[in-house]
Amino acid sequence: MSTGNNPLLPKLSPITIKERVSLVYVEKGNLDVLDGAFVVVDINGVRTHIPVGGVSCLMLEPGTRISHAAVALAARVGCLICWIGEAGVRLYSAGQPGGARADRLLYQARLALDEDARLKVVRQMYRVRFGDDPPEKRSVSQLRGIEGARVRQMYKLFAKRFSVPWKYREYDPDDWNQGDLPNRCLSAATAALYGITESAVLAAGYAPAIGFIHTGKPLSFVYDIADLFKFETVVPIAFQIAAKNPVNCEQDVRHACREVFRGTRLLQRIIPMIEDVLAAGGLSKPEPPQDALPPAIPEKEGLRDDGHRS
Repeated sequence: MSTGNNPLLPKLSPITIKERVSLVYVEKGNLDVLDGAFVVVDINGVRTHIPVGGVSCLMLEPGTRISHAAVALAARVGCLICWIGEAGVRLYSAGQPGGARADRLLYQARLALDEDARLKVVRQMYRVRFGDDPPEKRSVSQLRGIEGARVRQMYKLFAKRFSVPWKYREYDPDDWNQGDLPNRCLSAATAALYGITESAVLAAGYAPAIGFIHTGKPLSFVYDIADLFKFETVVPIAFQIAAKNPVNCEQDVRHACREVFRGTRLLQRIIPMIEDVLAAGGLSKPEPPQDALPPAIPEKEGLRDDGHRS
């Protein structure tokens, strides 16, 4: 029965991003919609139900197949689907169910194309990340270099804190097993962070490719925003797991990342953070065109609403 015209029933509304589970990984199974439920069917025919409407991002590893019905259902409820490589070191493709919002895309693009506004946004990202003001009279390129030096130093400090041998940040996605243990843990941890950050960026209506510090990559803006949370969430986890020298470091890192995402309430913080750093650019937000199509499930609040995919 439809709830659209019944005043006694609540209006249809997807679960907001901040109230969802961060990530679910699926490996070696078929995703389908059976008896109205989103399920994974393994080789023995065993069904595992996934409450896809309460999940922010599904990460599909090698050996996974997904039906058209499952993709359509995930899009309707606003769950991002990512097709990833083994251990999450590669992102092959990702869905974008209703992520684009013309007014927010124009706002983001104006900020990125205006050199003064872009520099202000980058400086704000620097403040958020390091807790102090960046040096004055520095270009974006110069700030990027300063940031890189500080990040390398922070990796060394975490390695020393957890007594982990450390050389430098490097890995080869084409030869995963040749990477050393700390780098493999870091790669698995950052892949998890990028997954939920991308889902939040799309949920807020922005473009993952239009970055401010990072540029020229499909997920430049995702990297920008994820970096604001990286050293308080996944980097300590990666070094902590590496110190234990586990048999399956990728699996241990994923489990630990899910816990830290929940404990830090990360999904509640990402979208407000996006709005805060972009507001530092100082440009007014454009109004949507009069002939713009409204979202399927209209939002009650404006640009600063935590929101959901429409």
